[in-house]
Amino acid sequence: MKNHKIIYVTLNNKEEARRIGRKILDARLANCVNWFPITCMYNWQGEITEELEVVLLIKTLPGKFSRIEKIIKSEIDYTNCIAELNVDQNSDEFCQWLKDIIK
Repeated sequence: MKNHKIIYVTLNNKEEARRIGRKILDARLANCVNWFPITCMYNWQGEITEELEVVLLIKTLPGKFSRIEKIIKSEIDYTNCIAELNVDQNSDEFCQWLKDIIK
């Protein structure tokens, strides 16, 4: 099986990413998470704002989005992006690791 998912999440800081990532890994909803800083510019309530954010990438299998989203929303109380992206191809070894970890 090569088809799996990446959940793309925007957060305020790396501490949120670390805490959320750990909860998701502990729940065996992903085999790996990554986070990195970005600069974000967005339109909110009629004003354009630019600020630093953190992106959290969660590598998971189909059908896990709602449980992952629930964990994220239990940790933050602001509007953010939580998007599920399709991955059509990946190495056989990575896909096996994904299946071995996520139950």
